[in-house]
Amino acid sequence: MSVHILALVGSLRSGSYNRQLAEAAVKRAPEGVEVTVYEGLAEIPFYNEDIDTDEQRPAAVARLRESATRADALLLVTPEYNGTMPAVLKNAIDWLSRPYGSSILAGSPTAVIGTALGRYGGARAQDDARKSARIAGATVLEGPTLAIPGSAARFAETHPADDTEAVAQLRQVLGALAATIGVSAP
Repeated sequence: MSVHILALVGSLRSGSYNRQLAEAAVKRAPEGVEVTVYEGLAEIPFYNEDIDTDEQRPAAVARLRESATRADALLLVTPEYNGTMPAVLKNAIDWLSRPYGSSILAGSPTAVIGTALGRYGGARAQDDARKSARIAGATVLEGPTLAIPGSAARFAETHPADDTEAVAQLRQVLGALAATIGVSAP
């Protein structure tokens, strides 16, 4: 059995280190684990219950919800903006958790990883993302974790997929996430 993990990247910048970390997850996932990076978070409007109806729901939201429903688990990849997760990631969590009582995230195995410029690797943003996903009903993996500090220096000339330590930690997280749904990844 193969596990399909949907990665939501909190940075919209095409060359962001967090996008590169998600690309590393795609490229270096353990056997039996398939990671797909969701494209399209920039197209999703801020959550507004007035437009979350069958008649008005944006197509971009329907695509996000469909992708999350098809996935076995979620991987939230977050930078740290002003000490917390970026609005685009929080907005995705909000759309996936609505309508109230029908959260797509309910019971969904979810892991949070990331990298940031600072010395803590975005740990505060990751804590906030875990908290938000947990409140939305996700089953959030508490460990192992992956918070890579000093991203600009560390990945200036090396893609995360070619960083031996980052790949080893990433594979641990993905393996643990796969194990939450009963699949053993080497």
